Amino acid sequence: MSLAKLTVSALAVAAVSATAVAAQSRDNVQIAGSSTVLPYAAIVAEAFGENFEFPTPVVESGGSSTGLRRFCEGVGENTIDIANASRSIRENEIATCAENGVTDIIEVRIGYDGIVFASDIDGNSFAFTPEHWYLALAAELPVDGAMMANPNADWSEVGDLPAQAIAAYIPGTRHGTREVFEENVILQGCEDSGAMEAIMEINGGDEDAAEDTCMAIRTDGVSTDIDGDYTETLARISANPEGIGVFGLAFYENNTDRLQVATMSGVEPSVESISTGEYPVSRPLFFYIKAAHIGVIPGLKEYASFFVSDDIAGPFGPLAAYGLVSDPELGTTQMMVENEETM
Repeated sequence: MSLAKLTVSALAVAAVSATAVAAQSRDNVQIAGSSTVLPYAAIVAEAFGENFEFPTPVVESGGSSTGLRRFCEGVGENTIDIANASRSIRENEIATCAENGVTDIIEVRIGYDGIVFASDIDGNSFAFTPEHWYLALAAELPVDGAMMANPNADWSEVGDLPAQAIAAYIPGTRHGTREVFEENVILQGCEDSGAMEAIMEINGGDEDAAEDTCMAIRTDGVSTDIDGDYTETLARISANPEGIGVFGLAFYENNTDRLQVATMSGVEPSVESISTGEYPVSRPLFFYIKAAHIGVIPGLKEYASFFVSDDIAGPFGPLAAYGLVSDPELGTTQMMVENEETM
């Protein structure tokens, strides 16, 4: 199959990857991590296997934190070569890597993705702001100089929104999407609503503690953590058509027959609105290469170079067609991979 004819059928790679690891010999590149990056990596893996003299890489999901934890377990054929992540690697993860001998890490930014809020295609339409989500999901809200448990049970109680019970399906804490959701939506909504200032008055001016309070999500059943990938979130909405889920743009765009997307702060998420910075909830996507495995695991560097090539990750490549927003600095990334520049 030529690159020009690549389609999302490459996701078939992902469907079998979870059980394939044990059966693969270590002439395969092994990858794990972010469910957001998964479909892009699956497309590249299939194309790589068809266009190069290397076996098709094995791609697993599991979340950014899980992928990076496995990545940092050590060096050797019994450890993965690449961790996909929808957030940057944390300092404590770098420290854990170093403790286990993973000292040379190459950070590869592949492009950008937007976090979208989608619901059943036949249900109510929503026009959200971060403030709506903060008022809906915060564990506690400041009221008359004290903190109280969040009483809001209906979207109409938090703004000019449809009368519909709040049922939110959000990424679990091991997903990189969760961190972006908390900081760019919940924390932003806390600040926009004036609650941040009120919380600081209550706690004596401790800004860090106030941020933690802002981002604490209620646990009374209104909000549900999804530890699996976006297909689990979609299944929850199918079971409860009044539910609203948090997805990556690419997943939504490939399920528009089942989902409708909400605007955020008046902007509809799209490749265009994300690339211009108009859409307020977007983030960079990464994968991390274990440099010590380059030259040991066949095809590792070749796969990485192929992934960030213009033909694949450029604005007219198959990843863009699937929803990835091409990185304006892709050329710099290509040179970093070619020169094996570590963090």
